[in-house]
Amino acid sequence: MAEPARAIVLLSGGLDSATVLAMARSRNYWCYALSVAYGQRHRAELDAAQRVAAHLGAHEHRIMRVDLAGIGGSALTDPSVAVPEISQPGIPATYVPARNTLFLSLALGWAEVVGANDIFIGVNAVDYSGYPDCRPAFIEEFEKLAQLATKAGIEGARFKIHAPLIEMSKADIIQAGLSLGVDFSATVSCYQADAEGRACAKCDSCRLRAAGFAAANTPDPTRYR
Repeated sequence: MAEPARAIVLLSGGLDSATVLAMARSRNYWCYALSVAYGQRHRAELDAAQRVAAHLGAHEHRIMRVDLAGIGGSALTDPSVAVPEISQPGIPATYVPARNTLFLSLALGWAEVVGANDIFIGVNAVDYSGYPDCRPAFIEEFEKLAQLATKAGIEGARFKIHAPLIEMSKADIIQAGLSLGVDFSATVSCYQADAEGRACAKCDSCRLRAAGFAAANTPDPTRYR
């Protein structure tokens, strides 16, 4: 029998990326899960990513390192910038410059090595907090770049960047994940979780997550401190 098609799945350890991994597995992809230690304030989400990858049967899970804390400019990488606990207009301080561009670049590099033409990412344009690198236009342009910037692309491979959550509400994402067996109690979404992965219940990500469970009429399994 032929081997299943291979895919790289960006896995942060949060609710959205866990659902994306489950979606890719349900499509019979052989999933290579990729998490990135980018200098974020806590590693609880990386611990969560390891749990999720094991639970959902990723073929392999790797954690790669990029020092985005070295450039700063974000509440998620610079301790001197407070994580906002009140919704504000515009792009919030939790935006990390170039994060998804770098994440997709790492995924693209690994895809070339393992022979994968498909990359999955859990960006969402509905509940995305105003981040410019979570929009459909960004995904479309990166897919074009993948064809131009790689040996595989030049030799005829057609890369596809899958963003299956991009137009879904948080409630729809939760319902989809539950239908695919995602254990959301194992995930961490909080921007300032403690060492045990317990959430603050105050940051933008916590508010979106809690509202999603409420809208989905599903008990919230998040552990709060």
